Amino acid sequence: MKRDILKIDEDLCNGCGQCVPNCHEGALQVIDGKVRLVSELMCDGLGACIGHCPEGAITIETREAEPYNETRVMEQMKNKGKNTILAHLKHLKDHGEIEFLQEGVSYLNEHRSELDFNLDEVRREVHNHGLVIKTPQPVQVHSHHHGHEGGGCPGSRAMVIEKPGNSSENVSPANQPSELRQWPVQMHLVNPNASYFIGSDLLIAADCVAFSMGDFHSSYLKGKSLAIACPKLDQGTEKYVEKLTAMIDVSKVNTITVMMMEVPCCGGLLQMVKAALANATRKVPVKKMIVGISGEVIQEEWI
Repeated sequence: MKRDILKIDEDLCNGCGQCVPNCHEGALQVIDGKVRLVSELMCDGLGACIGHCPEGAITIETREAEPYNETRVMEQMKNKGKNTILAHLKHLKDHGEIEFLQEGVSYLNEHRSELDFNLDEVRREVHNHGLVIKTPQPVQVHSHHHGHEGGGCPGSRAMVIEKPGNSSENVSPANQPSELRQWPVQMHLVNPNASYFIGSDLLIAADCVAFSMGDFHSSYLKGKSLAIACPKLDQGTEKYVEKLTAMIDVSKVNTITVMMMEVPCCGGLLQMVKAALANATRKVPVKKMIVGISGEVIQEEWI
């Protein structure tokens, strides 16, 4: 499949940084006088930053998408210097992509002789990134900290939400815990290549579903990755089809459950999933669930 991704003309870029706060994923940073895309993994290709570049240095290119490969990213990035490498690794840490972070560091370690910087210094700085230094010892900032280096919307920052075991058991109905295991969840903001989608059971739900169902978390969300959308009100839903296709082909989701309200406009959600399946090279089981306005499941079937 093909995907849209940012392209920066470094000859035109003057490093003004006006685009940086308009990248919702925080994937742009000014480094060594130029704006750099520090994480292709986090670039959603929507181009929200383009109109904020006074030099016309940013464009969107469409190219064949392969599964995200941190080793290839490092191969291309190592010649951009220490600061770009450092920003990329910190960005992976900020977004909870620890496996990719470890893969990138391993690649650099194997290619030490080709680097023009001290890898041990980089590793120490990345290790200490996000730590709040207090006397007498440093304390790790918890994953839900909302700081966001390099600009962008803090609410778009991807993260895995750790849950204790058996979180829904032996808990009174009034104190039912959330079963949400990732952030963000809105389809425009989710990154289809994020690690929490890989091999997961995906639940794609209409925005209204969770408000209609008292047991949405405990009965339907538990153990699943999540994306939410409104087929009637959301704009640019063709991007949703592209993201769903990537979840199927690249992240290799295991199953897809589509939860829709009984209102006619919600049917567009299932149509998006069907379009993604038609575009994908893999086939995955899809469950269709229709929820009544009063919160009961009125139809449930595998299609």
